[in-house]
Amino acid sequence: MYELVGISSRDFYIESPARIGVLVRKDECFLIDSGNDKDAARRARKVLEEKGLLIKAVFNTHSHADHIGGNRYLMDNLGCRIYAPSMELGFVQHPVFEPAFLYGAMPNDDLMHKFLMAEKSNAESLSESVLPDGVRMIDLPGHSFSMVGFLSEDKTFYCADAICSKSALDKYGICYIYDVAAYLETLEKLKGFDASIFVPSHAEVTDDISPIADYNRDKVMETADLILSLSKDGAVFDDILKGVFDFYSLRMTSEQYVLVSSTVRSFLTYLRKKGLMSAEAAGNRMVYQRS
Repeated sequence: MYELVGISSRDFYIESPARIGVLVRKDECFLIDSGNDKDAARRARKVLEEKGLLIKAVFNTHSHADHIGGNRYLMDNLGCRIYAPSMELGFVQHPVFEPAFLYGAMPNDDLMHKFLMAEKSNAESLSESVLPDGVRMIDLPGHSFSMVGFLSEDKTFYCADAICSKSALDKYGICYIYDVAAYLETLEKLKGFDASIFVPSHAEVTDDISPIADYNRDKVMETADLILSLSKDGAVFDDILKGVFDFYSLRMTSEQYVLVSSTVRSFLTYLRKKGLMSAEAAGNRMVYQRS
């Protein structure tokens, strides 16, 4: 853990709970995400400084706390500039947005922790103009509002949370998704890229993304079918949510509640837009019905 792994002479990553990409240019480097907290950033800094590398900037792929948790430490201690893409930027600048968004209101104290809310950092808008020469920014929406990945000139594709690992899917059954339709499109998009190696944040590094992308797609469709089955006779949201928790043998905590309930609502939107489900207010309850 926290070892610098080389892919090419310019492309590296640091193995950590949320894998950190490293783009090297002479004696400087640029991080792709900053880890889940200040300790992760501190350890990444130590590894890089031992190699004589100075961190110049951080490019956040998206605004989830495990990817931006080291921003503040690197900004305060090294003067690093922090960049984040479009809609993610506000969440990086105001991390309370994340638990508030997931909860749908002012969040409870049990949601205001580092796993859902990083420290605030003064991030700037990310564009290709601030990237090292030869590095492309690739839109990868679905997991979050406007997540991006990065494709280097050596054909290393840092693809963030565009896929979940097989072990996570086997353990939990369902991973967080904001936009199901966009997530499925991104999975197909990944399979079409001419990359030598794919570096996801939480899944295995691989030279062939297709098998795990297909596994993700199959699990998404499994969840969609499950929700349709749970609503075949009409069901309210809490009953659907309980059915998902029971089917995947999940234990409800405050954190799991907001993550899974937000994802289930995204599936309901997806199924309604596909014409596979309807929703109607009846008896002061919103009833979801498979079409």
